[in-house]
Amino acid sequence: MIEKRIRTTYGKIAVSIPSDLNEVTLGHLMALQEHELPDDLDAISILSGMPKSELQNIKDIADLSEFGETILALSHQIKFLYDYDTLPAKVTFMIKGRKVEVTVNSNLAIEPAGAFMAAREIITDEVRQYIAIHGEQNWQERFQPSLNACCQVLAQFFYCKVTKKPYDEYEAEAFTSEIKKMRVLEALPLARHFFTCYPNLWKPKQSFFQLHLQRWKQMLASARSKSSNLSTRSMPWPVAI
Repeated sequence: MIEKRIRTTYGKIAVSIPSDLNEVTLGHLMALQEHELPDDLDAISILSGMPKSELQNIKDIADLSEFGETILALSHQIKFLYDYDTLPAKVTFMIKGRKVEVTVNSNLAIEPAGAFMAAREIITDEVRQYIAIHGEQNWQERFQPSLNACCQVLAQFFYCKVTKKPYDEYEAEAFTSEIKKMRVLEALPLARHFFTCYPNLWKPKQSFFQLHLQRWKQMLASARSKSSNLSTRSMPWPVAI
């Protein structure tokens, strides 16, 4: 972490930003991605949490040069972020000032059923959107889930584990606010693991009702076909006159 006290038109402010990728959170990266062309002040504001309006009142722009160099170094590290695949053994959350440490299961089983189904839907939608844009050929070799989808899947995975509460669809979705605080080197490898190690999750699934309804329709179609064949056979062949 790099921190400086900087003079502004109304006094001094303390500005600190991560100096290493290990200090960058998923929320930082998501916010940076939302800006198509972020300038230095945008990047410093996102990484420091300091409103851009306050940074705009800094007296000497040269005071930000050290931050600019740090951001440039981070941008080079971010380019190789998707090559980082080390899964965390444990993840620590700060919930209302209390530390909650969660051991990450090696098989990453999503529990309970509601979380599993929600994660499956997120993954399915993400894959479908990717294929619709880039095509189906060799998509698995090129596919990279969006940061937003990664955040949503992790919220489903961690919500019950962290809060110890029964599964609730809406509260699990809102838990993305805590997921954004995860270190990006923990969050992304873990999220991508769901997309790559659970290939069946992205395949469309039918509910038991849909499955039985489909079988029932097939049975009706088969019965109609047999009935039609019998009626055709019972009719005499036309005789040419």
